[in-house]
Amino acid sequence: MILSGLLPVLFFTAVVSSQSVHEVPWLPCEFVDEYFVTNEEGHKETKYHHRDAGLQFGQLGDSLVHSDLITFLVTASKVDMRRYVKGGVDTLQCEVRRHSTEGIQMRWPGLGAQEHDVWFTCTLRHTEGLFVITTFLRHSPNVPNDMQPDSEQRISVEDKDTISTTAVMVVLSNTPSVDVGLMKEQTLNCEYAVDHKSAHLTVEWRLQRRGDRTKLFSYSSRTGKSEGTGVSVKALSRGDASLKIPLTKQASEGTYICSVYVPPLYGSHDISLQIMEPPRVSLTVSSELSLVAGAEQKVLCEATGYYPLDVHIEWLKESLTPGTSRMPEVLKVVMFSSHRHHMDGTYSLSAFFLLKPTLQDSGYRYTCRVSHVALRVPIRKSFTLSVTEESSVLWYVFSVGFIVAMIGILCLLLSKLQTVREANKRKPY
Repeated sequence: MILSGLLPVLFFTAVVSSQSVHEVPWLPCEFVDEYFVTNEEGHKETKYHHRDAGLQFGQLGDSLVHSDLITFLVTASKVDMRRYVKGGVDTLQCEVRRHSTEGIQMRWPGLGAQEHDVWFTCTLRHTEGLFVITTFLRHSPNVPNDMQPDSEQRISVEDKDTISTTAVMVVLSNTPSVDVGLMKEQTLNCEYAVDHKSAHLTVEWRLQRRGDRTKLFSYSSRTGKSEGTGVSVKALSRGDASLKIPLTKQASEGTYICSVYVPPLYGSHDISLQIMEPPRVSLTVSSELSLVAGAEQKVLCEATGYYPLDVHIEWLKESLTPGTSRMPEVLKVVMFSSHRHHMDGTYSLSAFFLLKPTLQDSGYRYTCRVSHVALRVPIRKSFTLSVTEESSVLWYVFSVGFIVAMIGILCLLLSKLQTVREANKRKPY
């Protein structure tokens, strides 16, 4: 039964996956339904049931695209979640849930609302984290549910049911997760739209960091007053509640919460901000290193200015001889310094080894490879080793010394010869 329902969904999704969301009348979705049970201790617990469903955009009386699934029919209004979506259907994750107004009982100010309205939320997420959109869907049952006089207004949703809804408010962010360097300007996006004018609006930004929650900004349309900085009050009238961070620092890391409250609906999105500063890598030797066989040379690779702390440094040795296909060897005799913490919050680490080559090491390439979370690919810094025999070097030194000595003797003889000539010139004849 379930498979027969999924086949047309998969087929339809494959057909429209390359289309823009604005062009399709139906989106596959998951309805995360909830029900309550009483546990052994007598307490009420919430359980969740994941069910196949779909969003259909149209009008009451339209033929259903998939009559064998739960269909949330979203009728036209001033709020259309599709206009905020970027990309095709295949980039979306859709989820519908029931929504509680947490005890607040009031009629929504929009057209067609009733006292006994039932609420759902539809959340669209981009598969690569480019945006998250939450839309509030209002459903007006034909008969009020007198069994639930409080905000727990519920309707039974059976398989193949059609729930007619109207989108009345949307809250979204195009920056649900942000990686940014130190001392950078960063704007955290938060937008909203409501289906009626003069909505009583409250906007807040809070930062949650290491268990503490700090209010950064708040605004109420009832009083027209705002507290804090970072949000343009003028932009709020256009539905833009974005927060600007002037210069990022370590203390900027955390979860930023943008909340929009239009009674009785409360929508919010968490935006994760992480500081990511990639390392700078340098070697203490040039790209071509010449050594005498048996001589010692300390070779150091330093990674500086990175954040967060975790960094991985390793030294590799590989042959450059043509026809050699062996994998690079990871050196085991590498030593590491301790992490150094700098005033700007970044770190440094060094990895070094003592190179005492033989003639067989000549022609090898040594590479320092540095990996860090802020890097898409590791940074590689290399040098090629050239090793010469000790005797050849001594012969070279002896030859140079002999030549220098001969030049010195010749200069001395020429000087004495000049002295003798001058002495002969002063003798009388």
